[in-house]
Amino acid sequence: MNDRIRDVYIVDAVRTPVGKYGGALAAVRPDDLAAHVVRALVGRAPGLDPARIDDVVLGNANGAGEENRNVARMAVLLAGLPVTVPGATVNRLCASGMEAVVQAYRAVALGDASVVVAGGVESMSRAPWVLPKPERAFPAGHQELYSTTLGWRMTNPAMPPQWTVSLGEGAELIADKHGITREQQDAFAFASHEKAARAWKDGAYEAEVVPLPGVDLARDESIRDTTSPEALAALKPAFRKAGGTVTAGNSSPLNDGAAALLLCDEEGMRATGREPLARVRATAVTGIEPDLYGLGPVEAVRRALAKAGRSFADVTHFELNEAFAAQALGCFAEWPGLDPDVVNRRGGALAIGHPLGCSGARLTGSLAHQLAAAGSGTGLAALCIGVGQGQALVLER
Repeated sequence: MNDRIRDVYIVDAVRTPVGKYGGALAAVRPDDLAAHVVRALVGRAPGLDPARIDDVVLGNANGAGEENRNVARMAVLLAGLPVTVPGATVNRLCASGMEAVVQAYRAVALGDASVVVAGGVESMSRAPWVLPKPERAFPAGHQELYSTTLGWRMTNPAMPPQWTVSLGEGAELIADKHGITREQQDAFAFASHEKAARAWKDGAYEAEVVPLPGVDLARDESIRDTTSPEALAALKPAFRKAGGTVTAGNSSPLNDGAAALLLCDEEGMRATGREPLARVRATAVTGIEPDLYGLGPVEAVRRALAKAGRSFADVTHFELNEAFAAQALGCFAEWPGLDPDVVNRRGGALAIGHPLGCSGARLTGSLAHQLAAAGSGTGLAALCIGVGQGQALVLER
């Protein structure tokens, strides 16, 4: 019987370079992306017997394509781990990768596991079209295909229309609510690209990024080194044609990628022969009106910090998913105690990309590496989630 809650450590974290839609990773199946990061992660802990891995938990937001048959278990098998290592796939849409980390954290904290691999994967390039079954046989009319790449499809008519607006219109609603201008959004997006490009130039991502063999992609593909405020200002609104402020330039792109983290208790950590990057301190998940999904992190972050006994004054590093510039700026408006200079020091999803099921794991892994590089600190990671949720976690070093 477990008589105490165990400390849980992130021992290592890896990710692929993030590919753009139809780009360098489009030819790679999502189960192969997942297998690559799992294999690379385990390979960086030569002292760990892979048979000691108690579980592999991966997030995935689609599940309708080549990742359909429990992609975590497929990754275990394709990565060459022992068949005795199990796997489970979880879906919390944009925070699926973080949900996988949280589930692994809970298993280790409660003593149900000692060593768990957690992460996430998404190939938005390879997301299939789906054809619903007709309600009766041999329909006479045409049938409609739905893209599973992003957003609402086959929506239940019982859902209020206000709740099922597009993700982009949801960002416009946040801009309306907080008076966020087009100029502010474009400036935020430009800064994200600048920070990401600088981080790559300075080698900040070398410790965590594991390129795929045979794929010509060494760096996140969506970063635009040559963009400018003038170029961003020239783009037309993408969602609200009349008076809109949200454009392709201040929205996260569609992407492909995978990430994986190794979570252990003290005994498992000793077996890896590695020092930890960081310790998981607290987590939280909350709900909000679906049309205001972008503000989901606001309360989740507050609760996670409260559980950790910390405040914004203690936060040294914050990885906030930038689904849209308006969404991130809307969260800032509701966190008056936050220093924006600690947020996304190495760039965010507006530049790096947002491969849905991967993003939460990417943020968490990057945060752990940053804390390790700094030597100490308190870190936050958080995401907004479609259909109105937010998730956050606190790491410490």
